[in-house]
Amino acid sequence: MAAVRRKFGDEYQAVGPGGGGARRERQRFVDKNGRCNVQHGNLGGESSRYLSDLFTTLVDLKWRWNLLIFLLTYTVAWLVMASMWWGIAYLRGDLHRAHDDTYSPCVANVYNFPSAFLFFIETEATIGYGHRYITERCPEGIVLFLFQSLLGSIVDAFLIGCMFIKMSQPKKRAETLMFSRAAVVSQRDGKLCLMFRVGNLRNSHMVSAQIRCKLIKSRQTPEGEFLPLDQCELDVGFGTGADQLFLVSPLTICHEINSKSPFFCLSQRSLRSEQFEIVVILEGIVETTGMTCQARTSYTEDEVLWGHRFLPVMSLEDGFFRVDYSQFHATFEVPTPPYSVKEQEENLSLSSSLNSPIDNNKTRREKVCSLDCIDIAGEKNKLPFKLQKISSRKEDLPRRALRMSSSNTGKTCSTGDLLNIQEMSPISNGEDGDERIQLKALKMNAEA
Repeated sequence: MAAVRRKFGDEYQAVGPGGGGARRERQRFVDKNGRCNVQHGNLGGESSRYLSDLFTTLVDLKWRWNLLIFLLTYTVAWLVMASMWWGIAYLRGDLHRAHDDTYSPCVANVYNFPSAFLFFIETEATIGYGHRYITERCPEGIVLFLFQSLLGSIVDAFLIGCMFIKMSQPKKRAETLMFSRAAVVSQRDGKLCLMFRVGNLRNSHMVSAQIRCKLIKSRQTPEGEFLPLDQCELDVGFGTGADQLFLVSPLTICHEINSKSPFFCLSQRSLRSEQFEIVVILEGIVETTGMTCQARTSYTEDEVLWGHRFLPVMSLEDGFFRVDYSQFHATFEVPTPPYSVKEQEENLSLSSSLNSPIDNNKTRREKVCSLDCIDIAGEKNKLPFKLQKISSRKEDLPRRALRMSSSNTGKTCSTGDLLNIQEMSPISNGEDGDERIQLKALKMNAEA
């Protein structure tokens, strides 16, 4: 396990002669031109699987090997078939009696191997000069002619079809699909996003163009298993349909960094020590040929610029839009928080928790004020019997005082409020003295 971890983790760090750590060039999983740096070795007996799909194997070969196989196949086939025609003429004795006008050979005017080879080429290419031909007294020549026709059709279909498929492959179409040299991290619509740019140099469109992103990063599971080059999907708008592109002009692809993103804990400082690779895959149907084309590129952590944004490349001309590809890779700096999304959310929640004690103190004061008013109203039970009887006629007085104290939380309950409420309520003239005694008792209790 330690050896695997060193192989995929520590090999990106090189120690200089001075003893200090110096970062060297990363071994990419996918090159900038889209070539995958993966070689298959120690196949053993599994190599025979390539012969089971011989046509695909020939198409996948490089051009120099395809041309060599093409020439060797036709050359060997021609020589073998010419040897068979020469063998028939030799076995029948036609070579020794070729100039005898009274003798009818299997193939007329075949004297030696070069003449047999020319007869095969004329027959295979359906040239038919008329000087060499098969006679009706040679059944074995007729059978060989049928075999030659069938074998020639199979070889032509296989090799010419292989060359045609290889020439019509849309790999070269991917050469006119551009990706920005670097990816940027900045804010868009108030959210931190990872962005890169794609463009199409041709006027022909990419039908049903779709883009996908993979994060290649080694990690260790909670169970202790080390996963080298683990692949993780980056959301570039799959749920909203933003991954379906109308690629007639350069587009900026955006990945929103949120709690579901693998870059949730990525900050400007941690970006310098991270080791990852972002693989971008653009697929679509070539409009002119109808074949599926795929373009690939990748971005390492050194090619991700924090706090940058792409320069605009579109401009409005007289009757059309113009794209300036000289600014396709250009970026400029913009103010961007150096913190990760996780740190920003934690700071936001901390600031909201600091504001919450003020509200708690306000609620506590409301409760204390309400309890004080309830205590004042409860003192009525301690009054003499006569005052209680008078107070029972005016039951709304303590209730109104309590209602006033609960609605106006910023003010404390006082006997002045109760006196104001008492003045508002109608009182009979015969009971004024008793009412004054009640209010005086309430005032004494409130002051206590």
